[in-house]
Amino acid sequence: MRRDAPKAAAVVIPLAVGFVLALVAALSAEFTATDPGIRGGAPGAGGPLPGLRRRNLQFFLAGQAAFQEIDSVQGTIPDTGLGLGPRFNLDNCAGCHSQPAPGGSSPFVNPQVAVATKADAANAVPSFVAIDGPVRDAFLRLRPDGRRDGRLLNLYTISGRVDAPGCALAQPDFDAEIAGDNLGFRIPSPMFGAGLVEAIDDQAILQNVAADRSRKQSLGIGGHPNTLPDGTIGRLGWKAELKSIELFVAGAYNVEIGATNPLARIERDPDPACHFNPTPEDHFKPGAPTLPQFVPDVVNFAFFVRLLAPPSAEPDTPSIARGRELFGQVGCSLCHTPSLRTGDSAKRALRNKPVSLYSDLIVHRMGPGLADQLAVGQAGPDEFRSAPLWGVGQRIFLMHDGRTRDLLEAIRAHQGDGDARFPPSEANAVVNAFNALSEAQKQSVLDFLRAL
Repeated sequence: MRRDAPKAAAVVIPLAVGFVLALVAALSAEFTATDPGIRGGAPGAGGPLPGLRRRNLQFFLAGQAAFQEIDSVQGTIPDTGLGLGPRFNLDNCAGCHSQPAPGGSSPFVNPQVAVATKADAANAVPSFVAIDGPVRDAFLRLRPDGRRDGRLLNLYTISGRVDAPGCALAQPDFDAEIAGDNLGFRIPSPMFGAGLVEAIDDQAILQNVAADRSRKQSLGIGGHPNTLPDGTIGRLGWKAELKSIELFVAGAYNVEIGATNPLARIERDPDPACHFNPTPEDHFKPGAPTLPQFVPDVVNFAFFVRLLAPPSAEPDTPSIARGRELFGQVGCSLCHTPSLRTGDSAKRALRNKPVSLYSDLIVHRMGPGLADQLAVGQAGPDEFRSAPLWGVGQRIFLMHDGRTRDLLEAIRAHQGDGDARFPPSEANAVVNAFNALSEAQKQSVLDFLRAL
């Protein structure tokens, strides 16, 4: 035993020395900032605004229930409403808007995969839809003659479903459109606090545009409102293309699910063999025992979305507080405005309230890398609304098309040189300033964002 000890030591000592050297090297390696990822804990969202009157709360709860209801074609499948199709993207609202609670954004598991063949439907899942990817809408960029298009192509049809006998519709040829680089994508935008956003006066948006003008100009930041045909300012949607929550939810109910309703009465396909219900499928219900049960679902949807409370942020830590300060110093807050204020809303819960949304609600040129080539109203094919950052701490997929889960990648995607089609991104100087921060400072900014 004693004679073998030196041999054992001869093996152990080099291993120990190697471990120590590796540990020292690891400890001395330069720290690199990383996205801390989606924070855990309670959702901090999904509930009603505080102080709602009893009737408003009743409508909110009715809308919350309808928002989660599954639709079938004729309502003949147990525990379903009617109105699905003929073309659709999903069979319920909450499937798209469920992270971290109903009203939010894309969930961890994409429900668009399972719904493709639900109830014996004969759909193929498009290549840009993945089980672990974001819920996606697909839009045509250009027409065959080269003019801009912008139409939404529904992913699926009701063909083959047990509740749609005799309907035979083909899916769009997504492979051909992808081969021609002719698709732009969108993911669901969270709706928490949407009523507060809707209640911000146009004048407050314009005053914020004029604020810090010289600093914005020095950094190359411009931007403009997406002014609607009636002269008011849009603020909802990826390109700030809508102002009215009623139009927002009615359009989505028709376009995403296929349900006709009082504000969107046209079926998603003209083939009469695929029309199974009188229109509008969502309608008033005479004899219903309560007012929320009497009105169409889109009315309750609008109450639910308008009265959703904003997402709550985490308490400050030293790093979060430093990150907030740096967020302003490098210029991020010039577009992602920390707070605006509502006006004299008819609803007390929305009246004269601070809105900590981190957005200026106007559109900015973002360079060719982000350009989706879709023009909406006065928002051009390379322009997007400054996405509200409240709630980003629990958001899985980032950017308008869900291209990344990583905040650092999302920040870098804001930067882009111009090309023959589009000018440079307005965010270039700000991203350069962020890149010039130390790794520890960058980490504080990331910690701050994930705390929102």
